[in-house]
Amino acid sequence: MKVKDLPMLAIIRSFFIFAAAMIAATGAFAQGAYQIKSGDALQIEVLEDPNLNRTVLVLPDGSFNFPLIGSIQAGGKSLSSVRSALSSGLASNFNTPPTVFVSIAALGPAPVAAPAVPVAPPTIDIFVMGEVAAPGKLAASPEITILQALAQAGGLTRFAARKRVELRRADSETGVITRYRYNYDGTGKSIKGSTLLIPGDVIVVPARRLFE
Repeated sequence: MKVKDLPMLAIIRSFFIFAAAMIAATGAFAQGAYQIKSGDALQIEVLEDPNLNRTVLVLPDGSFNFPLIGSIQAGGKSLSSVRSALSSGLASNFNTPPTVFVSIAALGPAPVAAPAVPVAPPTIDIFVMGEVAAPGKLAASPEITILQALAQAGGLTRFAARKRVELRRADSETGVITRYRYNYDGTGKSIKGSTLLIPGDVIVVPARRLFE
């Protein structure tokens, strides 16, 4: 059933009520600037038919349902854009396109920021072989020393040749392997325990000899 003419007095009275509501809403929101988001509550008033007046909730997909129209997309749109959509959608039910007012009844909750994903610190691959508690590949910090790498591998076993630990390092261009002697006890001529390792370094801990 189409809505026909209403008594002029009722129309005028309703107009002043709606005009006052719009003035109050304009103080908080600029219709051309605010973009509607999910969770907002919209106050919708139709001048020609107060029975259509209601507060609607913008759903997570940005839409809301309205009588005689169905689903209206509001998310990301301005109040004036939604007002035009409502007026156009209701036009077939009136002699002329109705006068529709749309304002913000309540703002939706602010979106919860996603927790920051922890960034794993950079690592380099070091390999430890032989008489250590946990031989294999180590994902080590870029500034790890040979002594720290041995500690990370669980330390030397009681069968380790402590004075003949080797650091084997391959040249990145030629592939030639250079061997460096490391004395775990810190005596004699050898590289120091504070020697920094680089990716691909291999530490070899041989077993001690019978009388070593």
